[in-house]
Amino acid sequence: MQPRAVDAAGVAHEIGVANTRIVSLVPSITELLFALGLDSQIVGRTGFCVHPHDKVRQVRKVGGTKAVNIDAIRALRPTHLIVNIDENERDTVEQLRAFVPHIVVTHPQTPQDNLSLYALLGAIFDRAPEAQRLSEALEARLHEAAEQVFPTQNVLYLIWREPWMTVARDTYIAAMLRLVNWQTLPDVEGGATGAARYPTLDFDHTPWLAGVDRILLSSEPYRFTQTHCDALKRDPRLAGKRIELIDGELVSWYGVRAIDGIGYLLGRAAAP
Repeated sequence: MQPRAVDAAGVAHEIGVANTRIVSLVPSITELLFALGLDSQIVGRTGFCVHPHDKVRQVRKVGGTKAVNIDAIRALRPTHLIVNIDENERDTVEQLRAFVPHIVVTHPQTPQDNLSLYALLGAIFDRAPEAQRLSEALEARLHEAAEQVFPTQNVLYLIWREPWMTVARDTYIAAMLRLVNWQTLPDVEGGATGAARYPTLDFDHTPWLAGVDRILLSSEPYRFTQTHCDALKRDPRLAGKRIELIDGELVSWYGVRAIDGIGYLLGRAAAP
């Protein structure tokens, strides 16, 4: 029987497939595909797939992660489409399933899940040695984090304003932050999918806000700037809290960027 690799939807895919034409609807996965050396096989990507800068410019855009141009993808005649449970719409994926032979579903929820993600894509696209090298680099970072002891910090990780939005504890972001013992508030889980994974809050009606030590303003999806940071520092409701910007790509992008992301968090947690 032909060996197969199983994706996050439980679908088994043939491994080592030749002459593939790949469309990625996931920015972090697009970056990972390039890191695996699949440059010539990537034929489509979203407008949010911006890394690596010098290579993605040569790949045709097919809309966004949610507003996907179905006809543009059809014209590219892909053999494989890479999607993510959190980032792409189920209805869109079902429309694409009508003419894309292989749809690979991803859903990493912890930094450790990147190991199986590397292995999955490395197996399907015949890049096992490259995937192994990435796994070794990530395992070294995870070991480095596990060897250190960090003081507990309760953090509010803001991803949006008007309304203010944060992350539940069962998100990839929260799992990344836990590597340095930064525990996200509120202490809730949002489930596998849905808006509850990204709760809204009101500073005037948030009892647990008193327990927050550090407020992190992410650079994405909302592009918080130093101006926003300075404004919150002047807010009397947040007096005494450490308020700072954080690189959202390094914290929220899985795939190859997780390797640098863990190093980034280790440096941030060690800073006075």
